Amino acid sequence: MFYADRPAPALSPSMSDLLSALLLGILEGLTEFLPVSSTGHLLIAEQWLGRRSDFFNIVIQAGAILATTLVLRKRLWSLATGWNDPASRDYALKLAVAFLVTALVGLPVRMAGWELPETVTPVAWALVIGGVWMLVAEGFASRLPERDTVTWKVAIAVGLAQVVAGVFPGTSRSASAIFLAMLLGLSRRSAAAEFVFLVGIPTMFAASGYAFLELLKDGGLGHESWLDVGVAFAAAVVTGFVVVKWLLGYIKSHRFTAFAWYRIALGAALLLLLPANA
Repeated sequence: MFYADRPAPALSPSMSDLLSALLLGILEGLTEFLPVSSTGHLLIAEQWLGRRSDFFNIVIQAGAILATTLVLRKRLWSLATGWNDPASRDYALKLAVAFLVTALVGLPVRMAGWELPETVTPVAWALVIGGVWMLVAEGFASRLPERDTVTWKVAIAVGLAQVVAGVFPGTSRSASAIFLAMLLGLSRRSAAAEFVFLVGIPTMFAASGYAFLELLKDGGLGHESWLDVGVAFAAAVVTGFVVVKWLLGYIKSHRFTAFAWYRIALGAALLLLLPANA
């Protein structure tokens, strides 16, 4: 019996939603800690996969953060148990200061509602400007002597950079913080990325927790499918683990230039192809 002329069976709504959740989870894991802006990529994906609830987005972001925690678990453990070592204690204190700067400055900014909308135009321009910023910063940083010591100035600047990234969706928290750290003296790319990722773990968990409490208070958890949420969360964890592990190895011998040009191309495509109110 031949079936060549039969149309392919359509996906049921539940299967379609599950596939959409899986793809969004993979996309979040791929882009959260790469300097390319997860917001910009999710904005594009929503044009075809549909918008998801704030709760869904919080959960997949938490998955990506958990992945980074797993990748850096040995480093975190050494910092937690290394208080007798002056160098380890100093590094941990600087992580704490960077986190506190983000919290003390970022919380009032968030409560005041100082944030550009996550629509095409501001996100696209942030991608383009951020890409140019990365090219310029990489050029300047390459002329500096290679250093891997985190100073107090770097710690404070990283904290402030995370606030700026939160105000301007599409900026990329990792890109803004890593390159500012490099320009201020933490010129070894791998050292700058590790410090920014370590600061990002408590920062992003705290931001996700705060956003979740806001939703819970407002009764905005909605009726999201728990299966969809679980699949997307797992996808974000697995993909994020692979990406962060790969990136930390890649930047030991490669520049961020390819990511910068990719951002510029993506931002230009958003401006040209998608409606401004998407």
